[in-house]
Amino acid sequence: MLETIGVQSVDELFDDIPASVRDSVKEAFKQLPEALTESELKKHAVEIAAKNVNADDYAYFLGAGVYDHFIPAVVSSITQRQEFLTAYTPYQPEASQGELQALFEYQTMLAELTGMYVTNDSTYDGFVSLGEACNLATKQSKRNKVLLSMGVHPQGREVLHTYGYGMDYEVEDIPLKGDVTDFDKLKEAFSADEVGAIVVQYPNFLGSIEDLKAIKDLMEGSKALLIVSANPLALGVLESPGALGADIVVGDTQPFGIPMSFGGPHAGYIATTKKYMRKLPSRIIGQTVDANGQRGYAMTMQTREQHIRREKATSNMSSNQGLMALTSAVFMSAVGKEGIIEMAKRNINKAHYLAKALKEKGFDVLNESAFFNEFIVDLKQPVAEVNKALLDKGFVGGYDVSDVYGQDNTVLLCATEKRTKEEIDAFVEALVEVTK
Repeated sequence: MLETIGVQSVDELFDDIPASVRDSVKEAFKQLPEALTESELKKHAVEIAAKNVNADDYAYFLGAGVYDHFIPAVVSSITQRQEFLTAYTPYQPEASQGELQALFEYQTMLAELTGMYVTNDSTYDGFVSLGEACNLATKQSKRNKVLLSMGVHPQGREVLHTYGYGMDYEVEDIPLKGDVTDFDKLKEAFSADEVGAIVVQYPNFLGSIEDLKAIKDLMEGSKALLIVSANPLALGVLESPGALGADIVVGDTQPFGIPMSFGGPHAGYIATTKKYMRKLPSRIIGQTVDANGQRGYAMTMQTREQHIRREKATSNMSSNQGLMALTSAVFMSAVGKEGIIEMAKRNINKAHYLAKALKEKGFDVLNESAFFNEFIVDLKQPVAEVNKALLDKGFVGGYDVSDVYGQDNTVLLCATEKRTKEEIDAFVEALVEVTK
């Protein structure tokens, strides 16, 4: 091979790389330990993996966007079938009817939960959905400012600021007043001539429920769109954003059957009204009939996709989280409408039981508004130190929200339907001990 390409040695292949870099790489390779046999390597990998702490081992009170929810065994049994697990984008409907039907059902169930006319067939995650929704809103309204509540997840806000910079629209942060968006500040910042969208989270990052109707009333008569980032599980009991006037609803379906997996992958959704249906990124699966009059499914809309009209594309969503969307579809089908409602109620009950128990022990719960499955607590000690002490006692503590809330030593605690009364009681006692 070297002779064919006219090179004298393997080292000569890398002559373009500076000698200092090549020498450092060679030195690094010399530091590698001796090779292991397969059985030795497996043992070594298991030992490394055992250093991880996860929700199967410790009681988990961390939420902040990724949640420890119950997942029925049927979910993995179906999604790991090879015809689903190895499938890519279903460009050929005649060969992909099963996947297309499942994704059609996914869209239908999310549209019902959000109270919107249509839902797309997923994006990479909820934060991508948020950015895409704001792109849509600013183009549609022809206004280049977005008002962003600081009650939106901090990582989501970072993503949106990046989107705004890239698409040349301004993103203005609206502060919180306590645990919800400061309505007076929002009112001051709103201008019908400048603002293309207002973005709020429901429930917000601190767990509290925002007043969507009041915000929508503020926007009356303007071209601005109300974008709501919603936890789909909470919509099992909360009034749907669509019923409260939302123009676009976005979010992440991780609570619906997708494991935490140390942070991903997830599936984002965007739901909207019929008016903006053709502006959605990703795809919309539609129901139709074939030449024989039999029910069938096809990718009905993919108008913003770069593989369709690359030179006019406004979105890079030509690949998405199809398997994760399928996972959520299987979960919603398995649990059912009443199951989602019951699951949401249990989240409320468990979180409020935890909050009540902490209050009885003298902790200050700072949420003044109604909250879902998360709430903030004043620990009066650095959150990182408290969490380290809790970990030693077998608990994964909460998320430090001192910067978001504007007060030191504040933690966001979460209790999902998986937390038992015994775990909650033990956690409260542990928290008392480590904060004495």
